[in-house]
Amino acid sequence: MPRKTDGIPFELQPGPIKDEDGKPLLYAQPVIQRRYDLEAFAEFCAKKHYADPGQVLHIMNLLKDTAATLLKEGNRVETPFGSFAPKLKLKGKHTNPDKVKGRDVEYGGLEFIPSKDFLKKSDCSRNGFRMVKKSVGNSQMHDPKAMDEALRKCTKRGFTTIKTFMAFSGLKYNSAKNYLDSLCQGETPRLRCSMEGRTWYYFVITNLPK
Repeated sequence: MPRKTDGIPFELQPGPIKDEDGKPLLYAQPVIQRRYDLEAFAEFCAKKHYADPGQVLHIMNLLKDTAATLLKEGNRVETPFGSFAPKLKLKGKHTNPDKVKGRDVEYGGLEFIPSKDFLKKSDCSRNGFRMVKKSVGNSQMHDPKAMDEALRKCTKRGFTTIKTFMAFSGLKYNSAKNYLDSLCQGETPRLRCSMEGRTWYYFVITNLPK
């Protein structure tokens, strides 16, 4: 059967629920191909819909600031892509409503309910889906050969960073950092690390496996 080359890319992750044998049930999540910040979004609107990028930026910022003002007053704001409302939560455990005061309530973030039209237009099932990574979660971390290969590729210049190692290994940030940190320990560490600015750099101090 030919390999699917189109469709939304996805990867598998282990979930919190386990089957009868104690193995975690899997769930699928999309592999984000690109992140669009506001400027990139405005440029896309200009190319796709011939909109003025400056006007798009102005409208989006106006929508953000105005919606924030209304939400702070406890209102629900309805937009073409859905409605927003503040969420509240109680501090501590309460059973008697007569004893709950204003100081017992705190802001709990925002509730977003997508509109039916937005859900319909953003439905990505038309082109199907394709798996882009066979390993589940961070299971590749327990494959020494896979980790050595990823480390070898990302340290060709004699060093690597956590984000670079993430790209080659497929690990999440914390797992990638923990793995690199582990190579800096022991009697014969393979790496040494130092922070420059806000970035950790890992330098090779012993020969890596070929």
